[in-house]
Amino acid sequence: MPHLFDPLKIGSLELDNRIVIAPMCQYSADEGSATDWHMIHLGNLALSGAGLLITEATAVSHEGRISPDDLGLYSDTNEAALARVLTAIRSHSQIPVATQLAHAGRKGSSASPWTGGLQIAPGEPRGYQTVAPSAIPHGQGEHPPQALDEAGLIGIRDSFATAASRAARLGFSGIEIHMAHGYLLHQFLSPIANQRTDAYGGSLENRMRFPLEVFDVVRQAFPADKPVWARISATDWIEDGWDIDGSIALAKSLQSRGAAAIHVSAGGVSPQQKIPLGPGYQVPLAAQIKAATDIPVIAVGLITEAEQAEAIIAEGKADAIALARAMLYDPRWPWHAAAKLGAKAAAAPQYWRCEPAKAKGLFKGMHHGQR
Repeated sequence: MPHLFDPLKIGSLELDNRIVIAPMCQYSADEGSATDWHMIHLGNLALSGAGLLITEATAVSHEGRISPDDLGLYSDTNEAALARVLTAIRSHSQIPVATQLAHAGRKGSSASPWTGGLQIAPGEPRGYQTVAPSAIPHGQGEHPPQALDEAGLIGIRDSFATAASRAARLGFSGIEIHMAHGYLLHQFLSPIANQRTDAYGGSLENRMRFPLEVFDVVRQAFPADKPVWARISATDWIEDGWDIDGSIALAKSLQSRGAAAIHVSAGGVSPQQKIPLGPGYQVPLAAQIKAATDIPVIAVGLITEAEQAEAIIAEGKADAIALARAMLYDPRWPWHAAAKLGAKAAAAPQYWRCEPAKAKGLFKGMHHGQR
């Protein structure tokens, strides 16, 4: 059996294989609520044969959305809309589904990528005031965020806890807390965005304080028998920014608080970043964090080929791999990887008859010789 198709446990959650569908923003929600697009999109991915599906960054408050079209879990309406999608998925797929809880911070109030992606200033149609650790805009010429005071910090912690309670009611299999890609919790971690002089700024310990407090309240609000973990940016790819040493310290602190895994990405906090793009370019970062911790590590970033993914797992650089754009391009990537590597993949019985003759025995549970 190829290592990529070995089962994996994230906390108490058992995955059939080590292929994770990474969160991917769709910019297609209605005031934070899932729409028919999410039904089609997530339903399609739920039939992929992957081991875990993580929904897109899901805002814990109105102003925590990256764009006005982002998914949220801050209202009864949001919760009901997601329940509809999850009910449909569970009717036809056994894939575990986790949610990624997020707050955009200073990167909020942005237009969708296909309409330019620029900041929408407060006062403009659909715009809203953003918040951040410090009143420093993400990009030159952008409207500055409002620096969070004590009441603001309490409010955001409460929003994460409330969203986690909603996620529990919805029956999500796990929660991933978004501490990456330049969004609010990453902003607290990075000296690029955090120039506070109180207990939440300055030293590494202080900059980690608020993200760890958020982890604690989410962990407390979600069922103890279900896993909570974090996605982090292991480096800002910019001088004097957040780096791998800080990420290792954060990963160890998260593990000590009960985090079930670490999902290792990078970048996003500054337009000045210099990212050395290439196949699996973030895998060495995941490998360093895996060497320093005792919980599963998920690698992500330009992992596109089955043999590449297999090597990452076989060589012990990560415990699972996450796919985003590669999965959008090929929603049956796990089937094709299993066929290449000589493994079996899960498929709905409605699709069994598409099994290629050259890959006979590919689909789990399939009975051959059907009429």
